Amino acid sequence: MQKNRRRPIGRGVLIAGAVLVALGLVTATGALVALQTSYTTVTARRAMEPTHRDGDLVPIEKIGGAAVRRGDVVLYKVSNRYGGLPVLQRVIGLGGDHLVLADGSLTVNGRTVREPYVKQADARLSTPDLDVMVPPGRMFLLGDNRENSNDSRYFLSENSGTVPTAAIQGRALASGTAPVMLGLTVVLGVLCTVGGGICVLAGRRTRPAWTSPGPAAFA
Repeated sequence: MQKNRRRPIGRGVLIAGAVLVALGLVTATGALVALQTSYTTVTARRAMEPTHRDGDLVPIEKIGGAAVRRGDVVLYKVSNRYGGLPVLQRVIGLGGDHLVLADGSLTVNGRTVREPYVKQADARLSTPDLDVMVPPGRMFLLGDNRENSNDSRYFLSENSGTVPTAAIQGRALASGTAPVMLGLTVVLGVLCTVGGGICVLAGRRTRPAWTSPGPAAFA
């Protein structure tokens, strides 16, 4: 009598399942690590209206201060302001910049800066004039809702109201596309792992195929 052997389809399902499990684990783990290390979210307050409404959940890309540019909305934290809590504000000036804010109009290094993001209600009346040189390695930040933002203007006695670039924790994203895609990739990886596991179980449970005994078996 010949030895039994598993049907070829069972072996194929087993191999395919193992590949899916490995691929799913790698995909889910990689996307989850990238999501946790590269992104976070923060709840916006009135100081950043109208760009970010009070209560909006804002996606944040975790970056250092060296990657920040003028005009970026950043998340930062300094121990001697806002109770040590992180806040969202817009970067207006970098180290070495000369800022002049007069009658609601901003100039940086002698050039007028258009600020379409600023909430316009009584902006000229609510924004005190200032003339600031930003020290090296620091940033000057303002809220978009100038009449309701406790920003660098109110800390001018402390390094001209600036904060160190090392205080930056991340930059606000215009949309949450990147973190959402990573989240979907995690889900896809999990589904791939589960599907592969089912295939492995199905392959192992495949019944052995018996070959018909030859004439010699009954001789």
